[in-house]
Amino acid sequence: MAEDATSGRGDFDRTGGGAVLMDGNRLRDEIVARLAETIEAAGRPRVCLATVLVGEDRPSRIYVRNKQRKAAEAQMESRHVELPADAGQAGVEAAVAELADDPGVHGILVQLPLPDGLDADAVLNLLPPEKDVDGLTPRSMGNLVRGRSGHVPCTPLGVMRLLDRYGVETSGRRAVVIGRSTLVGLPQVLLLGRKGTDATVTLAHSRTADLAGLCRSADIVVAAAGMAGLVTADHVRPGAAVIDVGISRTAAGIVGDVDFESVQAVAGAVTPMPGGTGPMTIACLLENTLAAARMQGAL
Repeated sequence: MAEDATSGRGDFDRTGGGAVLMDGNRLRDEIVARLAETIEAAGRPRVCLATVLVGEDRPSRIYVRNKQRKAAEAQMESRHVELPADAGQAGVEAAVAELADDPGVHGILVQLPLPDGLDADAVLNLLPPEKDVDGLTPRSMGNLVRGRSGHVPCTPLGVMRLLDRYGVETSGRRAVVIGRSTLVGLPQVLLLGRKGTDATVTLAHSRTADLAGLCRSADIVVAAAGMAGLVTADHVRPGAAVIDVGISRTAAGIVGDVDFESVQAVAGAVTPMPGGTGPMTIACLLENTLAAARMQGAL
């Protein structure tokens, strides 16, 4: 049996199968508390996160509300711009451009997906790099590729925070990232393989031959393909760490890429769904917002 990914590291809650439960809610709240302490110690300077919501997508509305609530707990100010689904490309771009030009706004989050017919890339390209706290623009991705300072995409960064907090070793370990999106999969590969983290990373996807066998060779599996229940116990090396990033809407509700019940009986550490990587996306958004405020001289 492989060495447990978290052996000898910390006193953590465990699942019924004995795997360490990588609790994103718990870590998010720890990070938010630290951010609040930092801002308080600095004399409570104004740190502002602006959110832009277009249309009536209910999950997007819930996500934005949760981000605003946690921003308040972190002693940050929220500014919210809400536009109807028929605002049009010009209307959305004008709203984002106004925020980009406002020196009182330090970070801007455009909630995705945008309604059909709108060009998200054109909207995101209006964000100055220092205000791109979601780390989604080509300039932010270019900084990550070249190892330059800048905002890292929040969900992949949240995965790294979970691995660190729950004692999952990365140096010299093998990792498989399932999913090749520019939002998660590609930046996740870069973060796991960069100097100082030093994992050996394989990028996989739904068409990878013998995906289960490839995953069983890994110490860390990050599932971000958006395919419900893709990763089962057959994909997991005993003791490996398994991080579920995927989200699928099914008749049974929102589920992840990982079949939690079977995997938790084999893995050394596993994220729940919900309550794993989702809360960490919010935590890292706020981390990036504080960093953005520093870049712009607010702290």
